[in-house]
Amino acid sequence: MFKSLGWLTVIVLLSTLTSCKKPGNASTAFYYWKTGFKLNEQQAGLLKQTGNNVYIRFFDVSWNDQEQRSYPNAVVQLNELPAGLNITPVIYITNKTFENTADTAVAALAGHCNKLINELSAEKKISYTKVQVDCDWSLSTRDKYFSFLKAFKKLNQKRLEATIRLHQVKFKERTGIPPVDAGVLMFYNMGKLNADLQQPNSIYNEDDAGKYIVYLGSYPLKLDIALPLFSWAIHIREGRVIQVYGKIGRRQLTDRAHFEPIEGPANYRATTSFFLDGIYIKQNDIFKLEETDSNTLNAAAIQLTQHLPKQKHTTIIYYELANIDLSKFNQETLTQISARF
Repeated sequence: MFKSLGWLTVIVLLSTLTSCKKPGNASTAFYYWKTGFKLNEQQAGLLKQTGNNVYIRFFDVSWNDQEQRSYPNAVVQLNELPAGLNITPVIYITNKTFENTADTAVAALAGHCNKLINELSAEKKISYTKVQVDCDWSLSTRDKYFSFLKAFKKLNQKRLEATIRLHQVKFKERTGIPPVDAGVLMFYNMGKLNADLQQPNSIYNEDDAGKYIVYLGSYPLKLDIALPLFSWAIHIREGRVIQVYGKIGRRQLTDRAHFEPIEGPANYRATTSFFLDGIYIKQNDIFKLEETDSNTLNAAAIQLTQHLPKQKHTTIIYYELANIDLSKFNQETLTQISARF
């Protein structure tokens, strides 16, 4: 009798401890990548419900071959900013920019970027605490990119983040560790875009991710995580990939007037030649649909948390808010995924 009560006490205690388990200490945030910043009511509501944290791409930095200089491209128009937003400016710099920028011009490039960020922020009275730089640097541009980051940090004086790709985690001795305060691991676009209909999802698949994430434990930077909300359709003609479209999805491809399903879980063949939203589709063209849903994100989160070192706080940034499919992703779903961290 007493032994039974003893075991009962242990079971009750364990149940209590399990039910009181503290959820993950992570924040939810979103990227916004369109040139014009304007939220609809549903997007604004989702942002507010999840903490009002948004990483806005302020501009790209590209290289002009004709003029032989770098220039700001796709500068954001901050049209309507709801009150209470926690905004982090993001700048995307092409690797080609660093391939063509002289060593002696890197500091000036950092100055131009800092100046434009501050001008855009001042115009809308944005008070920011950090900046994120997105660049998929190469071995040949590493030194110039890292010099840029050091020069920018010296000028800007705010917390500085850099995006990190999976291959840069695995081969950190060769690719180097960017001189920043924190990294953001881009946990998507990990497979190859190809015309093989049997190849797994290139946005996220566990096997491709598994080749890299075992190295997370030895990566010296604190890492936040970027997860995908997007889907796309790979347009294949005569065995070759000719384009990738984010605006073509299951709704269009399941239209039996124009498409028929073929081998594989989400592959479709055009049964006629026609235009779809200005895109010419030729009869027998094939579309390979790669989707992201809550199951995909949960699988990614579970895989990540098995290898990500324990840290006090993690920000989960979802890409991206401007084109989110609100029928697939809502506040509850995304908060639960973030809580896994």
